Amino acid sequence: MTPEFAPDNAESLPLWLIWSGKDGPDLSQLDGDIRTRARDWAGKAQFTGAAGKLCLLPGADGGLAGALFGMGPRRAAADRPARDRFPLARAVAQLPAGVWHLAGADGPDFDPEMAALGWLLGQYAFDRYKPSSGDSRAMLKAPAGADAARALAMARAEFLTRDLINTPSNDMGPDQIEAAARDLAKAHDARITVTAGDDLPAANLPMIHAVGRASSRAPRLIDLRFGGTAGPRVTLVGKGVAFDTGGLDIKPAAGMALMKKDMGGAATVLGLAQLLAETGATKHMQLRVLIPAVENAISGNAMRPGDVLTSRKGLTVEINNTDAEGRLILADALALAAEEKPQLLISMATLTGAARVALGPDLPPFFCDDDSVAAAIHQGGQAGADPVWRMPFWEPYEPMIEPLIADLDNAPGGGFAGAITAALFLRRFAEGARHYAHFDIYGWTPAAAPGRPKGGVAQGARAIFNALPEILPGLSA
Repeated sequence: MTPEFAPDNAESLPLWLIWSGKDGPDLSQLDGDIRTRARDWAGKAQFTGAAGKLCLLPGADGGLAGALFGMGPRRAAADRPARDRFPLARAVAQLPAGVWHLAGADGPDFDPEMAALGWLLGQYAFDRYKPSSGDSRAMLKAPAGADAARALAMARAEFLTRDLINTPSNDMGPDQIEAAARDLAKAHDARITVTAGDDLPAANLPMIHAVGRASSRAPRLIDLRFGGTAGPRVTLVGKGVAFDTGGLDIKPAAGMALMKKDMGGAATVLGLAQLLAETGATKHMQLRVLIPAVENAISGNAMRPGDVLTSRKGLTVEINNTDAEGRLILADALALAAEEKPQLLISMATLTGAARVALGPDLPPFFCDDDSVAAAIHQGGQAGADPVWRMPFWEPYEPMIEPLIADLDNAPGGGFAGAITAALFLRRFAEGARHYAHFDIYGWTPAAAPGRPKGGVAQGARAIFNALPEILPGLSA
């Protein structure tokens, strides 16, 4: 499915945005007969202007004259509760098919950018295996004051990420992740190289090979480069575990139920790269995207608990749990990225259950070694309705990732600070980058919300996209 707005010149019906008040819905923006009819029908329908509620208005001829859509109490758009971040998304499924335009949409209560994005995200449906019965749906003209092209680019990036995550693993293995990357490269004239299978050890990518070699679908490292040779070097690394059995430390059945989403980091960086390319942002940086893509399977050559692997960087890693494989493949990719000394290196991964225990599924933590970069990312998330929360690289926990017989432990015991120790592990391999940020995302919406149906979701991408204009000038210095 493709997000879209209706043509500006199409005939359309008004969709009035109505705020609730102590005396009922605020209908002051309506005039004359339509205001009288709206008051009458709002009363009959018990429409109060509550957020997400819809009231259709009949015309004098018996046809449809428009609709009222509740926005809840008046408050500055920036103060709208995060749980209702895309209120207009609720209207997509409720409105009758046809073309609509927003009316009464102005003032501090209204953010045209978020309205545009919310409407577009509300159009999403994953219909690859269960196509919709028809294409008849409500369409909206782009809200006045919104940058329609930017909103469409954001929505297309989100749709790409969601589609990749939602696709089951039998149709989304390492080879299909590569295919998605090749499609992106072709669409935006990016350069792509792929190192796969037994070529990985020869290319000094041993831990990617060790994690993925047990699968019948070959592991690989996907390397995309966008833009030219000028501007700051920005590298995105996304975890691409197409399916995670846990390896020999096998997960229980319930633990495997959502493991098709374990490539959510890869899906998110591909969506973000598409967004940067579509909006022309790649003209101002040297963007590189690295995706280690594997399936953590079980066979006679699977890595074992107790094995010690030597990484690309030369650091040895004791495997104390084969289900902590994501940090291993990221480590080789980060080491490769750091060799170019990028000004900004970002990793995104569905990495730890500890992050979910700390902040839940909707608020991904990120770790960053620079206060100004972290502040820009946080503000970018606030501005883009893409919340993230900074957590610390807490150095006193470094001994927890240092076992007795190797340089590093991939699965420290003790049960404490799992998200932090994972981030500290990855930071060892990012040395050489000027700034490093790591996002421990969930990549999944467990319960439907406006503009966010149950299923795969991008997290952190708009936060980074919004932050880059603030960050890039400092990287060039």
